[in-house]
Amino acid sequence: MRRFGKWLGRFLLIAVIVAVAVGLWKREEITRLLAVNSLFSEEKIVTNFSNMKDAFLTVPLDRGDGPTSELAYGPESELPEGAQTWIEDRSVTALVVLKDGKIAYENYFQSTQPEDLRISWSVAKSYLSALVGILLEEGAIASIDDPVTKYAPTLEGTAYDGASLRQVLNMASGVTFDEDYLDKNSDINRMGRVLALGGKMDDFTTGLTETFADPGAEWKYVSIDTHVIGMVVRGATGRSIADLLSEKVITPLGVEYAPYYLTDGVGTAFVLGGLNVTTRDYARFGQMYLQGGEWNGTQIVPREWVEASTVPSAPTAEGEIGYGYQWWIPVGAVPGEYMARGIYGQYIYIDTDRGVVIATNAADRKFREEGVSGQNIEMFRKIAQNM
Repeated sequence: MRRFGKWLGRFLLIAVIVAVAVGLWKREEITRLLAVNSLFSEEKIVTNFSNMKDAFLTVPLDRGDGPTSELAYGPESELPEGAQTWIEDRSVTALVVLKDGKIAYENYFQSTQPEDLRISWSVAKSYLSALVGILLEEGAIASIDDPVTKYAPTLEGTAYDGASLRQVLNMASGVTFDEDYLDKNSDINRMGRVLALGGKMDDFTTGLTETFADPGAEWKYVSIDTHVIGMVVRGATGRSIADLLSEKVITPLGVEYAPYYLTDGVGTAFVLGGLNVTTRDYARFGQMYLQGGEWNGTQIVPREWVEASTVPSAPTAEGEIGYGYQWWIPVGAVPGEYMARGIYGQYIYIDTDRGVVIATNAADRKFREEGVSGQNIEMFRKIAQNM
């Protein structure tokens, strides 16, 4: 019995030593996983959304050595009736409104600051769309009707084999992907754990093999389509998304603060939702689009691409919200009205006719509730009409 007790004691000691060693070895990964698990908790979400670099691996974007492009202040405008209630109900953290390229309203809430680099979530998709348009004009990508496997051959034999770049831009790949943020075992949350634990997003993507429809036949919003667009861009150029976006969009815009991307374990940018930018710089990007891709006398994004990507071209159901090339078009939109949209209340809303851009960030844990999206669009339209 005494001998057994000594053996058990040694076993427990070895187990503790091993556990401590593994804990130290994997401390960074464990810390990130714990951060992901509490990312959207009520008491942490606002702070987390302005400090994503504390929870994930990241790569900086180069803003260049040039001056910050001016965003002048125009006549200050009041928000319409009901806006303050909307700000509180939707847990808005930042709101910047441009009228004719000048700041008409700007405010920050819940102890956030103007210099905070805020997580874009799916607003990042519209930035990647801009990059595709630029590369098409430059000839690095020959056509959006090319199969994605032409530029990303590792997708051969996967669920994406047979899909064109156009179909993926339209979220009409037909690939099966569960995007339920409330289900911890959904594809989107499994993907989040891959990111947090330093795995490879490309490997996760090439592991998808199931489809629910032929490419182009049906529209279904699946964020992994945007990662495939990133694979196409990287394959077509042999360069990273961070370097390309820095050179072709961020530096020419003259942003105030250098943005950053969340990345996986090998430095691949999380292009479907990992861009972190100040709210004023989201507004700059929106204003550049409102101006047909032009900024300070330079054509950054081809005008033809701006026009083509922001009209409803995806096979969405009649009467439902429209979708272009990684841009949303609200129900009942007038020409030139479209938006970038991310979970938890991130938006860049553009009303070209009225010369209004609205950039807003939020930590709205009720963003998926019925009617919330429509309420946001209604408020954006009221703000635009009030400017």
